[in-house]
Amino acid sequence: MQLKPRVLVLQALFWSLVSLRVFGAALLSEEKTTVKQQSAPCWLLEDFVVTAECSPCTAFQDHVLGVLRADGLRGASQLHQIQQGRERLFWRFEASMLVLTLSSSVVVVLRQRLLDRLASEKVRRQIESI
Repeated sequence: MQLKPRVLVLQALFWSLVSLRVFGAALLSEEKTTVKQQSAPCWLLEDFVVTAECSPCTAFQDHVLGVLRADGLRGASQLHQIQQGRERLFWRFEASMLVLTLSSSVVVVLRQRLLDRLASEKVRRQIESI
């Protein structure tokens, strides 16, 4: 019985560290992805460097990226949008895994309490029958 409080303290410590990590990372990503509404397109307001000219997509890129300009070429802005979409999906996945983990932990704790209660009732019945 002495082990139980230690386990609960370790679980509480673990979950607090996990939640701090996830929520801290989520806050950092929100700061990065904050976009100001502007009337002019970003390429007119910000400095940029063209790393490569637009080029025709391969069949694989067309299948995977699925974002093409009207002339059938891909550009860096589409790739940036795809990266932001993937980052959003990643954080949704992380949040769903956190919810799944927390709910599973609650189920495990409740089941353990039920099994402990059943075991103590069984021991009590055995003692009473003596």
